[in-house]
Amino acid sequence: MTTFLQAVAGGLGQGSVYALLALGFVIIYKSMRVVSFAQPAFMLAGALAVSFIAEPLLGIPSPWGFFLALVLGAIGVALLGLGIERTVIRPMVGKPVFVIAIITLGIDIVVRLVANIFIGLDVRPVGDPWGLSSININGVQVQERHIVMLVTTVLLVVALFAFFKYSRLGLAMRAASFNQETALAQGISVGTVFATSWAMAGALAAVAGTFQATGAGIDQNLWIIALKALPAIILGGLDSLGGAVIGGFTVGLVESLVATYQGDFAPWLGQNFSVVSAYVVMLLVLLVRPYGLFGTREVERV
Repeated sequence: MTTFLQAVAGGLGQGSVYALLALGFVIIYKSMRVVSFAQPAFMLAGALAVSFIAEPLLGIPSPWGFFLALVLGAIGVALLGLGIERTVIRPMVGKPVFVIAIITLGIDIVVRLVANIFIGLDVRPVGDPWGLSSININGVQVQERHIVMLVTTVLLVVALFAFFKYSRLGLAMRAASFNQETALAQGISVGTVFATSWAMAGALAAVAGTFQATGAGIDQNLWIIALKALPAIILGGLDSLGGAVIGGFTVGLVESLVATYQGDFAPWLGQNFSVVSAYVVMLLVLLVRPYGLFGTREVERV
């Protein structure tokens, strides 16, 4: 039972990163009906920004200096996302969705190339105060960073859902996600909705990237983790915020449990099957519910 609980704790911690990334994907998709492939770059840029900001804040008592750097880094990447939407994405509004998706792929490559210049060949510490330290909770060893990741993600998700439910801008974003033409007729600025969605997605990716770098540091391959958010959004549904959160935690739990028990029950699958286990789950969901467990089912009349 102890091994199982440790696997669950680790899975929830890692699932927090996937959930934040999946939320960014879904927010942009709901506003523009485009899957943004720029999220991996935002993730890498956010972690890198936090690492540079945290250096002069080392004198602030831990962990407040790190959290201050995290907030400033998230704001910086949010502004980066806002600027990219205004200068690159906005002129493409009205173009085929496929074209915009390819452009986001180009944005991802450019931003990552610039970030790699600052990272270099070495692993760069992100400035977190936890490392791989663990605490004992009723006999279960849990990494401190996983606890912080889970608590922070829960707080962000609650704040995000409150924003969409109670704020004017959040309600405007929900209205635009249902029908842009109707939203425009009601006086809602769809352009503002687009810009806000990119800023929010950038900030969430920055937080996710920073937490992923805790304990291990930042290298040029950090962005690959963002690809694990794709099974999460397919599992939860491309247009479901709640599904993104559930999908992210589910992917984290599946990976952790498979890594823990697969060697005992199915060693013939190989030592690294946990790496692809999330994609196996994604394929199974696609076979049963192509629109995801919580996504909106599209009905075409013919």
